Amino acid sequence: MSRSFVFYVVVLLLFGSGIYFLLNYGSKLPAAAASPPATASAPVHPGVGPEPAKAPTGIAAAFLENLQSSLSILLLQVIIIVVAARALGALFRKFGQPSVIGEMVAGILLGPSLLGLLAPGVQGFVFPASSMGALRLLSQIGVILFMFVVGIELDVQHLRQKAHAAVVVSHASIIVPFFLGTASAVVLYPSLAPAGVPFSAFALFIGVAMSITAFPVLARILEERRLTHTHLGATAIACAAVDDVTAWCLLAVVVAIIRANGIAGSLMTIGLTLLFIAVMLFVVKPLAARLVGEPTPGRNRNGGLLAVIFSFVFASALTTELIGIHALFGAFLAGVCIPPDSSLRQFLRERLETFSSVLLLPLFFAFTGLRTQVGLLADWQSWLMCAGIVAVAITGKLGGSMTAARFTGMPWGESFALGTLMNTRGLVELIALNLGYDLGVLSPRIFTMLVLMALITTLMTGPLLHLRNALSRRRTRIATLAGGETLV
Repeated sequence: MSRSFVFYVVVLLLFGSGIYFLLNYGSKLPAAAASPPATASAPVHPGVGPEPAKAPTGIAAAFLENLQSSLSILLLQVIIIVVAARALGALFRKFGQPSVIGEMVAGILLGPSLLGLLAPGVQGFVFPASSMGALRLLSQIGVILFMFVVGIELDVQHLRQKAHAAVVVSHASIIVPFFLGTASAVVLYPSLAPAGVPFSAFALFIGVAMSITAFPVLARILEERRLTHTHLGATAIACAAVDDVTAWCLLAVVVAIIRANGIAGSLMTIGLTLLFIAVMLFVVKPLAARLVGEPTPGRNRNGGLLAVIFSFVFASALTTELIGIHALFGAFLAGVCIPPDSSLRQFLRERLETFSSVLLLPLFFAFTGLRTQVGLLADWQSWLMCAGIVAVAITGKLGGSMTAARFTGMPWGESFALGTLMNTRGLVELIALNLGYDLGVLSPRIFTMLVLMALITTLMTGPLLHLRNALSRRRTRIATLAGGETLV
């Protein structure tokens, strides 16, 4: 019995039993108090205050009326969001950060945290509450296509080659932060959970939120640093892929428990989910491999091929939505079913990834930013809790991954680098947080704290990798000098 296998079993048993006892203990905590109602604005008395501005007339009035239509507002939102996302993405690239970080920050800056603070009238005009439904639906389409691309990029054959290290490291990097997140929920639940939400739902969701790694962002960081084909890069991609699949499966189970009415309902949802996964992997995937194995369609059939792919993706997403988990899981599984050794994957990447990442995903970032209200953290206690959440997230993810990697035989330097990469949360974390917000499990305050945690842990990746490389070069120089002195 190998040392890493013993470590793997001990970690799962130790932290798994800890999560079980925490959930039992937390179920006895008092329910969260209802949030205080929003303060009503002061009444306006006639004759008091400045005179209202004169309404525009003529061409200006017609222009303003047309601008306030639903379609005009949506088009204006798309223009502002895409321009801001591209500008911030380019700025962050100059500082050595992935462009997706700049796009995430742009979304937050367009929300009440900055634009709403500096120019509330402009923010209210560009992003009125009545327009949020259309923006949300467009952003959800973007996320569905993005998750399909993530499924496409999942290389199962590569996972088999790195299975030993990938399973041990990725599962340790899930169970440890999951345990710490559940333990944190004991402290956070009384003051931050929405009224009426059971402790088990809140704790399980916090645990999942702490456990996520952003596989696509990690892959881009490795590509930009030319580490993809190194031992560290190959191991990191395998670990992140296993982590992604495991975390999404856990999230699916948590969503099934939250959405279902009672134990029987959740068991039925989980059973239907397992049946759907089995059909996709053992029926649809082999069938797709046979169909794609035929001659590649010509250019004149590309439109028809894309129509079939879109229908397949949305049908899969609709199935999981009807089952009671979320459309994202179906889109991800649809991507996994695309054969790995086919020109179809490259064909889909070229057409879908650019479209979704340039146009639709910035809409999702902006929609998330409109929900993120940094102003809710108005006292030092809130900021202290936010700092504690960030510290727990880093300790569980980076520390758990690094320790597990060291037990599999990796040097401490590579183990630290791997832990740093696994600590990257990025876009995938925001997807999970929005899901929790939509389900009513996360209140606006804890949602804001977790969004900040996702940004901070992703921003840390580049500087920590630079630090590790600098220390490695310094040790190499010292060893070289020491060797030279010995020879002299």
